[in-house]
Parts: sequence; C-alpha cells; structure tokens
Amino acid sequence: MKDDVREIQMELVPPAPDQKDEFARVLAYILDDLIPIPGTKYRVGLDPIIGLIPGLGDTSTAAVSSLILVHGLRAGVPRVVLVRMAINILINSILGALPGLGDLFSAWFKSNQRNYLLLRRHSAGARVSTVSDWIFLIALLVVVLAVAVIMALAIAYMAYRMA
Repeated sequence: MKDDVREIQMELVPPAPDQKDEFARVLAYILDDLIPIPGTKYRVGLDPIIGLIPGLGDTSTAAVSSLILVHGLRAGVPRVVLVRMAINILINSILGALPGLGDLFSAWFKSNQRNYLLLRRHSAGARVSTVSDWIFLIALLVVVLAVAVIMALAIAYMAYRMA
C-alpha cells in the first residue's frame, strides 16, 4: 500500500518563462554595467550611482537585486547557490553603505553580475519549486533586506548626529 503513495508537489509560482535568464541578464546589466566610462574599458551601472543617495540608495538597490534571487529560485537553482547570491547582495549592501568608498566598492564588486553568472551556471537542472524552497527564500530575503535597512538607518542616524 505504501508503494502506491506519491508525494504531491505544490508549485507556488510557475517556473521561469522560456526566455530563460533574460530578465536577470538585463537587470544585472542595468545595475552593474549600463554606463561606459569614457577612455576606459570599465563600465558602471545604476547600483553605485543610486547608492550615492544617503540611506535610501543602498536599501533600494538591495531590494531590486533581490529580484535576481527570486528568479534563481524559479529557475531551480540549488539552495546553497541562493545563499551565495544573498551573501553577494549583503556584502554589496553593507560595504556599499560606507560613504564614498562604498560606492567605489559597489562599482568594482558588481554583485548583480556575479549573481547572474551563478544563476546561469546552476539553472541547467531546473526543477519545480517546493513550499520549503519558498519558505527558505522568503526568510533569506527578509534577512537581506533587514540588514540593508538597518545599515541605511545607522548611516542616516550617524549623518544626522554629525550635522
């Protein structure tokens, strides 16, 4: 009798569309490589530019960067790779929050391009998302965004106290 029982797979969000990683590629390009620096082969995106806005910049770019995490879950990326992607966002948010130097770090680190490469490398064996995958991702996103918001508030408070 037990051999006839199959586990039911629930799907909360449909798998990634046929365009595969196009959304993540475009988002990573906009955030990390959109604008060429004249006279060099180097490019910067909107991430370090928006990061110049005190308090709000790094928080908002961390939230947008998290969309690549969601895309990774939909593409069937293993959990350990999702953790690596979240750590890239976290590093970019924490160090990017440092006034001046943080934006230079963000332009160099290019966390979204790193995450896109991880997504491409690990999304070949796509599988259906399970409820536990979504619980894991939501908890991970909450932690990443909470750290980004706390950092932004701490910097805003320090700037307020200095003024």
